Amino acid sequence: MKKQNLTEILSSIRPVEPPAGLFDHIILTIQKEQTKRASLRFLSCLAVSLIAVPVSGAILTSQIANSGIYYFLSVAINDLSTFFVLWQDFSLALLETLPLVGMMIFLTSLIISIFTLKLFFYRKKLLLNYLKP
Repeated sequence: MKKQNLTEILSSIRPVEPPAGLFDHIILTIQKEQTKRASLRFLSCLAVSLIAVPVSGAILTSQIANSGIYYFLSVAINDLSTFFVLWQDFSLALLETLPLVGMMIFLTSLIISIFTLKLFFYRKKLLLNYLKP
């Protein structure tokens, strides 16, 4: 009796139709969420790259100050006749004292920040859509 009664109840239930436009609303909500996540990743990359440039610049300037390049340049400028006679040795000495690691870090962070700023201005519309409530 219970089994037959249950089948009658279940068969009398009509399936509920979803409202019109529900699928489009779900897809639109998913796209908005993907846009927000992409914007958040982009903003974090922009912030990190803009913070990295001054930090790497400070590291580069401290490495230049500690490397002795100023000494070689002052000797070359003050005694030009000796510099022109020994220009090959001076150039090799300057190349040996260059802070290459600091320069590479600074240039890498500068290139990344320029690239992200370019993307920032290119995708300004994406950013403004993210900031809208």
